[in-house]
Amino acid sequence: MRVVHLLRKCDPAEWGGTETAIQRLIEDLREQGVASVVHCPRLNKGHASGADPLAEAGCLVRRYRAFVPVWGLSRRQKQQHIAVGGNLVSFDLFRSLWKEPDVSVIHTHTLGRLGGIASTIARRRGLPLVVTIHGGLLDLPSAIKKEFNNGASDGFDWGRVFGLLLKSRHLLEHADAVLTCNPREAELLQQQHPGKRVQVQPHGVSMARYQNDHRTAALEAFPQICDRDVLLCVGRIDPVKNQGWLLEQAGPLFKKHPEAMLVFAGGCTDEAYGGALQRQIEESGFQDRILMVGNLPPGNSRLIGLFQVARVVVLPSISETFGLVILEAWAAGTPVIASRTSGACALIQHGENGWLFDLNNPPEFHDAVALALCVPELRERLAKAGTRLVATEYDSAAVAARLKHLYEQLTETRNALRHSSR
Repeated sequence: MRVVHLLRKCDPAEWGGTETAIQRLIEDLREQGVASVVHCPRLNKGHASGADPLAEAGCLVRRYRAFVPVWGLSRRQKQQHIAVGGNLVSFDLFRSLWKEPDVSVIHTHTLGRLGGIASTIARRRGLPLVVTIHGGLLDLPSAIKKEFNNGASDGFDWGRVFGLLLKSRHLLEHADAVLTCNPREAELLQQQHPGKRVQVQPHGVSMARYQNDHRTAALEAFPQICDRDVLLCVGRIDPVKNQGWLLEQAGPLFKKHPEAMLVFAGGCTDEAYGGALQRQIEESGFQDRILMVGNLPPGNSRLIGLFQVARVVVLPSISETFGLVILEAWAAGTPVIASRTSGACALIQHGENGWLFDLNNPPEFHDAVALALCVPELRERLAKAGTRLVATEYDSAAVAARLKHLYEQLTETRNALRHSSR
């Protein structure tokens, strides 16, 4: 079986949870006998950095030209549009998908016009179409929904005509299966598309990868964290990840916990926000107790080591439809404190395998930090509960096996329909 995976973005310099989830999925699908071909946009000149993690995973990667079809945007605005989920257009994607040989399934991990192209080619070639919604579509805070709906409001979006021609707004109606990692999102999608095959397909984590001890790699790379109570925040530097809220808590946090240190890991996808965070750190007076390590490749020993060194992993996100970082922390044996997003609430049982807090109630957060840092027995118990959940429900090999089974079912159904129409 050979499957095409269509991505809207795949930049090693701005790697995030979605890219990590797809990489692991492709690795495990290969073990299940499924060959994957990734179609993703070309990188801007001078923007490529280091090796391509997907290629390193043994996946064939084909890069197509894509652009922001909006007049009146500056180059920086266009780059930002691409970084945070803009609705792109590609002319040569039609040809590359049409000519891709021996395809069994087209699996798009993006919506919008690129997803519309995938849908068009799938229908023309008589192939099953699977759509995965990674960042949420219906189960989003109202402010984020409004931001997505506004799109590139500073310019004239002449690409809308392509969306109409491609019927991109009808992508989910044309799909043979719609996947989401969030049960609430699946429920809302099923209500909006009754009769459609909507399936919860969570991300997975390879437990074995996190069982090896990588603490030394992290301590050697970041000696500032030695003998510190590390609170680790992993995620792209972006307003939705809400690192600024955590920095606002630095004063009372450090006053109560003299050995505490905040460590942020993740590539920056919003330059203005990243700059604001840097200024916030400088003005706080806590530069020696706040460390930003930047982007670390998936599976990197330093990143795994940070998970293992940390006393607790903190997710202050405004929206998190799943929370792969939660599974990574648990696989590394570390408990989690997370804001009450739908993704975190679907994984964490407060006080049983982690802690949840309301962003509008900072004392809840500080109480959880106090328990994590001052009650080691509780910290270890909650971490072990999370680790057991990952091992039984979210091992990446089992997740890939379920997806392969779906591919097989859709292919058999499509072949049966094709034969019956002859």
